[in-house]
Amino acid sequence: MSQQYRSRPLGSGVALSEAYDTALLDLDGVVYAGGRAIVHAVESLGTAREGGMHLAYVTNNALRTPDAVAEHLTELGVPADATDVITSAQAVARLMADQLPTGARVLVVGGEGLRVALRERGLVPVESADDDPVAVVQGFGGPDLPWGRFAEAAYAISRGAVWFASNTDLTIPGARGIAPGNGAAVEVVRIATGAEPQVAGKPLPPMHRETVLRTGAKRPLVVGDRLDTDIEGAFNGGVDSLLVLTGVTDAAQLIAAEPRYRPTYVDSDLRGLLTGQPEVSEDGDGFRCGGWTAGVRGEALVLDGEGDAIDGLRALCAAAWTYAGDGACGLDAQKAVARLGL
Repeated sequence: MSQQYRSRPLGSGVALSEAYDTALLDLDGVVYAGGRAIVHAVESLGTAREGGMHLAYVTNNALRTPDAVAEHLTELGVPADATDVITSAQAVARLMADQLPTGARVLVVGGEGLRVALRERGLVPVESADDDPVAVVQGFGGPDLPWGRFAEAAYAISRGAVWFASNTDLTIPGARGIAPGNGAAVEVVRIATGAEPQVAGKPLPPMHRETVLRTGAKRPLVVGDRLDTDIEGAFNGGVDSLLVLTGVTDAAQLIAAEPRYRPTYVDSDLRGLLTGQPEVSEDGDGFRCGGWTAGVRGEALVLDGEGDAIDGLRALCAAAWTYAGDGACGLDAQKAVARLGL
């Protein structure tokens, strides 16, 4: 684009699975939630893969190993190998290995995914601040992570250990709703120590670097449910993105997004990989997509017409993003969004 900010979702005359060679798919909130496959995910990914699209699974969740993630995906009906999985644990381990000597001791606050990734880079996981670690790495440890692990991290950091975090997602979607993520746990240690970690996961460059190195993608499409990790990560990496509304982002948040959070494409779920994307066109003082027209009236967004709700959302995004320019849209979108039932 010639402009410095995206003013509307783009269209595509061919299926996204044909326009891009590799889908860089987030997992939680995109492929599954709470361990169960999200509706339409399995069949959509199978069709995209059969059509020649490479599927890579890129997750900020550092709890499980790539082998465990691949096994889970295969059980859900999405055949995958460990080499198809890229985790924030791998990204943070590479970041640490670039700074620490081989054999350095690292206090782990998290799960097996972190330990495996550290060993892969020649680092030695330890469990106590009394084991003289030179660094601390913190990643999502699941709901049963003992509180005492945060104390060990605080002790080690206070003694001079360098602090790393796999990611800082404040929340994680699950079968019962939205739960605290690793970012919430990082805040506990930050409050206790006053320190700041080096972070590797989405949306930061170390994760994008890890993904490109491991997938060899030439025309990647980031597919995610989060504006502040998936979509911002694509923005930072200079690649296109598809936001699906099966996770934490809702219509109102998308409409209000500032430029770094605006996806290239928007769809309801992973079926969006298998289709073209409709154009959003100017229509008088507003924007049209499908049977909907959106615009600005006074201090509110307005929506007229009928049809596919996602088309209405695309039109609303165009109106809001154009109005906001390089900022966030503060217009009242409540009535417009209510019309879509999203």
